[in-house]
Amino acid sequence: MATFKVVGVDPGGKRVQQTLQAGSREEVLSQLRRDNVTVLSVSESRGAAKKDHVPWYKKSLGGPPKPRLKTQDLVVFTRQFTTMVSAGIPILECLEILTEQATDPGFKMAMDTIVDDVRAGSDLSEAMAKHPSVFENIYVNMIKAGEASGQLEEILQRLSEFLENSVKLMRQIKSAMTYPLVSLGMIFGITIFLMVFIIPKFQSIFTQMGMEDDLPVPTKVVLGVSHIMRSYAVQSILILILVIFLFRWWKKTESGNYIWDKIKLKVPVFGDLSQKVALSRFSRTFSTMISAGVPILGALEIVGATSGNKVVEQAVEEARESIRAGNPLADPLGKSPVFPPMVVRMIKIGEKSGALEDLLSKIAEFYDDQVSATVESLTSLIEPLMIGLMGLMVGGIVLSVFLPIFKIQDKLTRG
Repeated sequence: MATFKVVGVDPGGKRVQQTLQAGSREEVLSQLRRDNVTVLSVSESRGAAKKDHVPWYKKSLGGPPKPRLKTQDLVVFTRQFTTMVSAGIPILECLEILTEQATDPGFKMAMDTIVDDVRAGSDLSEAMAKHPSVFENIYVNMIKAGEASGQLEEILQRLSEFLENSVKLMRQIKSAMTYPLVSLGMIFGITIFLMVFIIPKFQSIFTQMGMEDDLPVPTKVVLGVSHIMRSYAVQSILILILVIFLFRWWKKTESGNYIWDKIKLKVPVFGDLSQKVALSRFSRTFSTMISAGVPILGALEIVGATSGNKVVEQAVEEARESIRAGNPLADPLGKSPVFPPMVVRMIKIGEKSGALEDLLSKIAEFYDDQVSATVESLTSLIEPLMIGLMGLMVGGIVLSVFLPIFKIQDKLTRG
């Protein structure tokens, strides 16, 4: 008979630590399953301890690498974690398997630390909270709620679905933004090429023909801009870099971030998309947190921070203060222009009926569909707009250059 140290969560959600004697690890797991205990770790107390393995990245002189886990990778990690927990594999063993599969050195190191902490008796949520660059507040709090309620498997399932929906939403946004950004890049690239390399050749032709003082106004403007771009190229690039740096610095400030997010909501066409994305994130995150059993005040704190928009975050914070004072949630949200009346009414109905989680989920689904429809309409609208913009800029430059030629031809015809 061997002695095993067991760490788990009983059916009542209480964390338990005990030692059991059994002939094998499988017998211990079978006994715990019969007792409806969620297993966090099972370790044999006798025998030689495993030799610590120090990965190469922990020995590097440059210090530990930072985790570079993308949201898509986190989705795969969570889905695999959910599958193994559903199969009855102990939490510690799940983490060890996932650590072995990790490819990013920084994430692997973070997982090594989490495994060590859980093996030492720490809660999984507590161990994950030490790595905020990998596991955000919403992730940690949902794991914590799952541990406290003894429903970690169900919470992991909800978390997987939440992350998958978030990835889908971001993919739709990127698809909406990629085409116009690429098109604008091509338009400005062609315009710069014409102004720097083509227009000067025509300027020399006009100079040789003695037409410098008799050029049309559009031609003079284009030639002047071309001269500035060629003569002050370095200064222009430095000014552009400075402007970008100052803008990024300003956007990182509290007031700058708020003003910029407010501007994004008012931009024609794209402002509507930004609002729908923010509302979708708010509703889905809030619904997921409530379903996980997170207290509403704690859920609102996380929901505001993960909404992706400071205007929404401020409205949620005001709602949080209102709830703390004993007032309903819907009233302060209704005062914010970000939340449409339909959303406010559904939240109010959810509060009165006790079905807030379901109604928030419905709102999230509605705005997900709205985002998809908006992306499709933007894609069909942007293409002719980009073609028109390219024709206006490139065509305008070409026409301004040929105006003097048309003028000469007209004089020759009359002469």
